[in-house]
Amino acid sequence: MPNGGRSNYFTVREAATVLNVNTDTISRAVRVGTMRAVRRRGRLVIPANALVRLLGRPTDDGRKSGSRP
Repeated sequence: MPNGGRSNYFTVREAATVLNVNTDTISRAVRVGTMRAVRRRGRLVIPANALVRLLGRPTDDGRKSGSRP
């Protein structure tokens, strides 16, 4: 498999788990346009590259997401 068996999309629940937030937060972000989502087989899913971009953004205090002080 070209992508190592990994999906190119995350469900709203999976994205919430990765980002450690509530599913309502992901749904709201999609609704207001701060997170990209598409429909696949009738389900709303988050493209993996959208999560990668979000995780790579600096936080409010100037550190990269996931970095330690």
